[in-house]
Amino acid sequence: MPYELIAILMFSTMMLMLLTGQRVFGAIGFVAVIAAFFLWGDRGGYDLGFSAGIRLMRWYPLLTLPMFIFMGYVLSESRIADDLYRMFHVWFGGLSGGLAIGTIGLMVLISAMNGLSVAGMAIGATIALPELLRRGYDKRMVTGVIQAGSSLGILVPPSVVLVLYAMIARQPVGQLWLAGVLPGLMMAAMFVIYIAIRCKLNPALGPVLPAEERDIPKREKYRLLGAGLLPFGIFFVMMVPFVNGWTSLVESSAIGALAAMLAAILKGRMTKEVFENSVRKTLGITCMFMWIILAALAFGAVFDGLGAVKAIESLFTEQLGLNPWVILILMQLSFIIMGTFLDDTAMLVIVAPLYVPLVGALGFDLIWYGVLYTITTQIAYMTPPFGYNLFLMRAMAPPEIGLRDIYTSIIPFVLVMVCALAIVMAFPEIALWLPGYIY
Repeated sequence: MPYELIAILMFSTMMLMLLTGQRVFGAIGFVAVIAAFFLWGDRGGYDLGFSAGIRLMRWYPLLTLPMFIFMGYVLSESRIADDLYRMFHVWFGGLSGGLAIGTIGLMVLISAMNGLSVAGMAIGATIALPELLRRGYDKRMVTGVIQAGSSLGILVPPSVVLVLYAMIARQPVGQLWLAGVLPGLMMAAMFVIYIAIRCKLNPALGPVLPAEERDIPKREKYRLLGAGLLPFGIFFVMMVPFVNGWTSLVESSAIGALAAMLAAILKGRMTKEVFENSVRKTLGITCMFMWIILAALAFGAVFDGLGAVKAIESLFTEQLGLNPWVILILMQLSFIIMGTFLDDTAMLVIVAPLYVPLVGALGFDLIWYGVLYTITTQIAYMTPPFGYNLFLMRAMAPPEIGLRDIYTSIIPFVLVMVCALAIVMAFPEIALWLPGYIY
């Protein structure tokens, strides 16, 4: 059987298993090991999964994954996010659309605490959304703000998705995180500019808070500022030693986890329940990612053995004669299409064995492409009919926000994100300057 046909059969089998509701790592790992068994016999099939597991266990930077996830859950379970929102409520309430702008700031800091979009969505939907609706903000505006803001969690470091990409693409995690900083802040700034202009043109979308709610003593204002910026301080304490070369990435992640625990203890919020919930959720998320990375490594090894990457490269560049930029754009479009029914980890694991080597063969920088993939995933999260964030919002939103409101709310933010993607594609230095400068 031709290797090209084997590759197509593997993909179709895997997609069929995913459509039947099988877990991502189970479907991908099963297809990889069975394919290896039939291609290279008993020893090759068994050794493939075993060697992938050994390679995973020996990848030292993977220790950052549970550390950063634990840090995020400690900060969210101890309600430090509540202090953040109170700070934005007081400091930005006097602007038209100020609370919506503050919510974007909240999401950026939540992203720096956790690295997962689900955490930002949960906090935004439970803390910010009820307050914004109660203050008379347009429901479609605020629904879009929370969905767009929560998507920053997979781009702003410490991004868990970029850790997964680093493992599959064999790229340094630290460089990928630094590459996501400027694009993430740029996208957040674009969201803020859009909200400010929209609310300036139509103040009814984001009314100013009454003066009596904002006029509190300056001492209280500065106290809130200090409490709200605590997560930023933790991030600063964690990242400065790493950026200056004083600590490794793993050591910095341990500093972040310890700093988060210390902050919760000093504020009197580190209860037994908070600790147990944080540890339990950290264990669940970490195990899920470990299984997915293990399956991805096994699947990628089969594709390397088949030579499928070279065959696809030859198809695009020699037989079809496509320009490398056209191929890159087609790959991004395929991510958006897959994002209508898959989450970010599933998308990456399914196509990374093909796309990552192909991107390198076309002469593009794999650090830069990791940022492009992440931004495209953010867009896919919010693309109907089955965008991941759309259903998360539907599950968490109050009854007065319908599915039509949720779908309509994301249109302007998706357009902003597409513009951000185009800017980063046109100017790669936006992503590459910081890691190049630091390293």
